[in-house]
Amino acid sequence: MHTLPPSIATWFETKGWAIHPHQQDMMARAGDPATLLIAPTGGGKTMAGFLPTLAELAEGNHAGLHTLYVSPLKALAADIKRNLRTPVDEIGLPIRIEDRTGDTSATQKRRQRVDPPHILLTTPESLALLTSYEDAPRMFQGLQRVIVDEIHALSESKRGDQLMLALARLQSLCPELRRVGLSATVEDPQAIARFLACHPTPCSILHADPGPDPDISMLETQELPPWAGGGAKYSIPAVLDQIRQHKTTLIFHNTRAQAEIYFHNLWLANEDSLAIGIHHGSLDRQQRERVEAAMVRGDLRAIVCTGSLDLGIDWGDVDLVIQIGAPKNVKRLVQRIGRANHQYNVPSKALLVPANRFEVIECVAALEAIKAHTLDGEPRGDGPLDVLCQHILVAAAAGPFEADALYTEMSSAGPYAALCRSDFDACLDFCATGGYALKVYDKWQRLQQCADGRWQLRDPRATRKIRMNLGTIQDTDTLKVRLKRSRGGKPLGEIEESFAASLTPGDTFLIGGQIVRYEGLREMTVEVTRRADKKPKIATFMGTKFATSTQLSERILNLLAQPDWPQLPGHTADWLNLQRDISRLPQHGRLLIESFPKDNREHICIYGFAGRNAQQTLGLLLSKRMEELGLHPLGFVATDYATLIWGLDQVTDAHPLLDLTALRDGLEGWLAGNAVMKRTFRSAATIAGLIERNTTTARKSGRQATFSSDILYDTLQKYDPDHLMLRITRTETMRGLVDFSRIEDMISRAGTRIDLLRLDQVTPLAAPLFLEMGKVPIKGTAEEKLLAAESARLLEESGLSQIASNG
Repeated sequence: MHTLPPSIATWFETKGWAIHPHQQDMMARAGDPATLLIAPTGGGKTMAGFLPTLAELAEGNHAGLHTLYVSPLKALAADIKRNLRTPVDEIGLPIRIEDRTGDTSATQKRRQRVDPPHILLTTPESLALLTSYEDAPRMFQGLQRVIVDEIHALSESKRGDQLMLALARLQSLCPELRRVGLSATVEDPQAIARFLACHPTPCSILHADPGPDPDISMLETQELPPWAGGGAKYSIPAVLDQIRQHKTTLIFHNTRAQAEIYFHNLWLANEDSLAIGIHHGSLDRQQRERVEAAMVRGDLRAIVCTGSLDLGIDWGDVDLVIQIGAPKNVKRLVQRIGRANHQYNVPSKALLVPANRFEVIECVAALEAIKAHTLDGEPRGDGPLDVLCQHILVAAAAGPFEADALYTEMSSAGPYAALCRSDFDACLDFCATGGYALKVYDKWQRLQQCADGRWQLRDPRATRKIRMNLGTIQDTDTLKVRLKRSRGGKPLGEIEESFAASLTPGDTFLIGGQIVRYEGLREMTVEVTRRADKKPKIATFMGTKFATSTQLSERILNLLAQPDWPQLPGHTADWLNLQRDISRLPQHGRLLIESFPKDNREHICIYGFAGRNAQQTLGLLLSKRMEELGLHPLGFVATDYATLIWGLDQVTDAHPLLDLTALRDGLEGWLAGNAVMKRTFRSAATIAGLIERNTTTARKSGRQATFSSDILYDTLQKYDPDHLMLRITRTETMRGLVDFSRIEDMISRAGTRIDLLRLDQVTPLAAPLFLEMGKVPIKGTAEEKLLAAESARLLEESGLSQIASNG
């Protein structure tokens, strides 16, 4: 169907709207097997995705489910339902639209399976659950189209892998099913198209007019950024001025803890009592929903937030986005910028606020990348095997299956297009027996082969457990926080179990922008009272700690290679010139290592620009390597761009330290007995179904789950070191948590071009790393004074004090 039905065309005319070219193109491609639409935020992507559906349903001759819409967020599904209802009602189309998420009642879910709506809006987890029922073929018969919104976000996680396996199942039930992917920020369209396609059928790519460039710059402040730290407290007066000048401002942070701190400081400085809220994933759901409702009504002047508001929800009248701290990733920054002036052909307005002096350079590099229309992103490997194991169990819950047919189905999913039969067979064997070391336990004997060769559940009652534990989102071990009352007070949110374990009665911390006092733990709930007279501890939410993308790091190195820096503020350009005079600047294809004495200790600083995770891992491995070589290291600290190590002996040759084989052996030795591996194992084993997070009696506490997974991990390490779950664990740990591949790339690129410079003083680039260490074991009112004195001494020593005073 290439043209709009008269009823829809008339509706557009009465609104005074013209159909956008990319929306017309989507109508023309309505019959394509798969289409990826890349269109700017506010460009009518969602309407473009739904127009063919509305046109087909306007004819009124389709019974049952026609279109499935999948989004990463429950709130996004609810938002789309509200926005889609308007044209459907105003045109008078006989279309039922419903959503199905974790918030949908059990009664409505049962009814939807018997009598599905024309359009169902859901999430990857809810869709996977639907495919696990034996009546799935009846529910999905007649399904014509699947629309995957914000596909770039899903493609970066296991939720996307789970979704593509579910779509492969739907495709086998409905061979003519058409797929649509929608996104505003895609750095590699071909990769996303391969992810979306039903392999080997190709996916076509449609680019909309990108619209005007965003209006984006760095915020000018009276006070200069500090030399180190991540709070950006210095910017609060300037940020409050911006809030006063705009209708609604979103203030993004990279971690939940930073958002809490900034919100607290912002509120203390908010003398005009501007309505400001906070929104992040650890807050209580009711509190988040109150903030969301206030945003839609336009009651809030600003919202301090994290990635919880990254995606395409149309919140009220946002006309400014402020990013606090360097963005770390250009694609994420573009996504966040798009939340402002959410309209077609209207430029988004955004301001960047570097948290410290080095982040000024990173912000300028990010601004240049946006101006050049280049996005970044790390390529993902093949689909993970723990998700594959879960999908085999989901398939078994729906009824007996043939292994050959299931392998063919799974390898049609984009992330699993390269799946080899041996890996599939290993996953099937794991699901059937638990693997070699666990075969003797009935608990993991879950599948059996029938006389006709098909596989089925050994115990049909296992379907309930499979459905209860379905999904790839792994909770951090969190505990609810409530105000202390006789019958349980108001819920405030959640903190991580590890943070709760560090609290003693009387300790204070921030949650939801409030300072609260820890009173005790009662039935796995943290009880608190309000307290406003103390400096708080800060809840160490894992949240999201982003590493700077490799592409952004390359831009920073390119910037450092320039002869001068007219685009940088004077104080930052002077800092880099001083570094060049005293030492040298890091550069592409070489590895700069500085060596210098300070306070009767020897120091080396390695400028790897590999991101915080990798630099942290490098510090750990090099410390271990120095120990082996008799160099007596004492400690290290890392940032996104460098690692500083101090010890008793001078390093005179860096090459033995950076031997890749030795570093790899050291990493594997460290990981073998480390909590990082055990945490990764627990996550993979939970997804794969080896460990039950939820049972029919109760949900396991984090401590219980850790205990049982630790025993399993130690058992498999001892008796079955090649077990599938350990293979998955090693792969994921090396790739994700420790970023070892970035260390390998850094060392391989440098080769023999390692510059070890011996200097007689702390260098300008190294000085801020000493302030990163500023967690000196001195607490109380003297802490900030001592830290300020130490900062001043370091600046004097490295020649930076003159720059600081000049600004």
